[in-house]
Amino acid sequence: MKTIVFDFGNVLGFFDYRRTLKRLAAHTDLSGAEMYAAIYESALGDAYESGRIGSAEFLSSIRALCRLRCGDDVLSEAWSDIFHPNVEVCGLVAALKPRYRLHLGSNTNELHSRWFRWQFAETLQHFDHLVLSHEIGVCKPHAGFFEHCLGHAGAEAERCLFIDDLPANIAGARACGWHGIVYRTFDDLQHQLRELGVV
Repeated sequence: MKTIVFDFGNVLGFFDYRRTLKRLAAHTDLSGAEMYAAIYESALGDAYESGRIGSAEFLSSIRALCRLRCGDDVLSEAWSDIFHPNVEVCGLVAALKPRYRLHLGSNTNELHSRWFRWQFAETLQHFDHLVLSHEIGVCKPHAGFFEHCLGHAGAEAERCLFIDDLPANIAGARACGWHGIVYRTFDDLQHQLRELGVV
């Protein structure tokens, strides 16, 4: 392996959408379940993560769907502040950096990526490139996402490794000739890395 690409959500950092819903509860008459359905079970999130709509339109849509009475500053922070680090994987990134080219490859949106770039700045400094779906206009597991990653990888696909928590995304990477690991636990990740000769 020459290049290793890490997913962000539930690999480098964990997230909890309930934090958003709890903070917005004071600004609407909808229940948490109703807000969850309106935001996370609609096509809105996919449109935002793939860059088809921008942050202003997204926030306006959420405000209308959830009948919110708060301003953009409150809504933006409630939407964004959902992450906490996977400390073991963050430590692994620093340990791998001297030997490998490291990239981040994430389905994400502008507000989330702006937040985690700040919150995880110490870890992200070890990455050579960030591939973010909302910036390139395509999401995993579409082949175009992995083709974009490969354009920055500095290696052929068979010498690249993708680590993601979703089996569908790893299947997409493998279909493009990559190696792939489905992230479950840190111990399992270490075992699979050793099997691939990653030190």
